[in-house]
Amino acid sequence: MPKMKTHSSLKGRFKVTGTGKVKRHKAFKNHLLSHKSKRQKRVLGTSPLMAAGDVRRLKQGLANLK
Repeated sequence: MPKMKTHSSLKGRFKVTGTGKVKRHKAFKNHLLSHKSKRQKRVLGTSPLMAAGDVRRLKQGLANLK
């Protein structure tokens, strides 16, 4: 049976922590930033952990990242 490959587009969008949790990026921080407040831009810059239900869906695609 061939090896499972990592889905290439997922490599840049998600990071797996040392404990196996998955970090993601927040939307709305790419452009049109001039009218957004400093606080909004600061909050959008953080990387929250993904919800458990979503992580189960990504496990197969991220198989070889961790």
